[in-house]
Amino acid sequence: MLFAKLFFLLVAALASTVSAQAVFAHFMVGVVQSYNVDLWKKDIQLASEAGIDGFVLNIATPYGNIAPQVANAFQAANQLGSRFKLLFSFDYLGGAGPWPANEVINILKQYGPNAAYYKYNGKPLVSTFEGVNNINDWPNIRASVPGGIFFLPDWASLGPGGFSAHLDKVDGAFSWDMWPEGPNSMTTARDQEWQRMLGSKAYMMGVSPWFFTNLPGYGKQWTWRGDSLWYDRWEQVLALKPAFVQIVTWNDYGESHYIGPIYQPGVLSGPNTNARAYVDGMPHDAWRNLLPYYIARYKTGSAAIPNDKLSYWYRLTTAAAGSANGVTGNNCAYQRCYNPNEIVQDKVFVTALVKAPAVVKVQIGSNQPDTFQATVAGARHFTTPFNGRTGPVRVWIERNSQSVLSSTGTAILARPADGITNYNAWVGGA
Repeated sequence: MLFAKLFFLLVAALASTVSAQAVFAHFMVGVVQSYNVDLWKKDIQLASEAGIDGFVLNIATPYGNIAPQVANAFQAANQLGSRFKLLFSFDYLGGAGPWPANEVINILKQYGPNAAYYKYNGKPLVSTFEGVNNINDWPNIRASVPGGIFFLPDWASLGPGGFSAHLDKVDGAFSWDMWPEGPNSMTTARDQEWQRMLGSKAYMMGVSPWFFTNLPGYGKQWTWRGDSLWYDRWEQVLALKPAFVQIVTWNDYGESHYIGPIYQPGVLSGPNTNARAYVDGMPHDAWRNLLPYYIARYKTGSAAIPNDKLSYWYRLTTAAAGSANGVTGNNCAYQRCYNPNEIVQDKVFVTALVKAPAVVKVQIGSNQPDTFQATVAGARHFTTPFNGRTGPVRVWIERNSQSVLSSTGTAILARPADGITNYNAWVGGA
């Protein structure tokens, strides 16, 4: 008990002096080049219903290719006239290479004053994806934007130690470091390092449910442990109370951490770039079921639970049932290399949001269900191993021996049809 009190006192001491502000979702503009304004509106409405405050628009060079979609996004947000906002993450690693400083200035001059652009203390919030070789561009960019900017770059490759040399150029930081290394669960150790280094400056904490990619054409064939990450990471947000939260991502299908609907034209396909092999038929929408609860608790400290909810996820075969097809556990270029089957767990993962004590049951195929006790109201997380069981996965909540909510997911198979393990998650809910 004393240890727990000391832990939360330490967490409070580390927290930024900027109180909880907003939750954003990272949005890859480059994969929606055939969107229209109505499709932007649909995504904005879905995100807003989940409690998300805005999209962080990932934009890469050459800007001319995506400028029409940036215009569509702002048109949609303005027409909806909602609280939902947009902001930019200038991607320095994707596309044709680093951003020219004058182009960044022109884009911020054009959209920074827009009513749909997210502002903190009257200044447009601006972020990046990396760009450590262009750090010295930013003092001039800031000075050239009327009224200035509120700048939270992602220069995570520097680590907190390297980033600390540039505190005079920033208002805070976003860290892309949100997946555990190896066969481990994610902790807040790295987040606390960032918070300590930033002091009173704002920390934007990353939250992601998953990471699997098999795109050899892009030099990307990796997976990290997802498993219970979606539940664990939100509980960590509630403990650390960062100034901002960024969900990674709304629609990066190639890396399997999308929480928005699958938009088929945005899923890569072709020789050595076939993300459809592991994205098609693998919805993630039900991960959003938990967001209104967690976002309300993050912002206010409490959240009403008018109705029970379920969110559950799993892979469709055991990891070892098929070939890894070149996929490694972790990125071997800078981390210890693992067999992916050592990293992921062959389990069904269930988060039940219960309005009152209840029983949660998980059944795989025709086998006896596993039973879990949700003894108090709130978000309760359970896992159950495959243990050789196959068939459809049914998850339900009982109260007073009566089923009050139920969902059945696609079947776990003994082996993948094509012989290749899909490390992506199938997500269901109710």
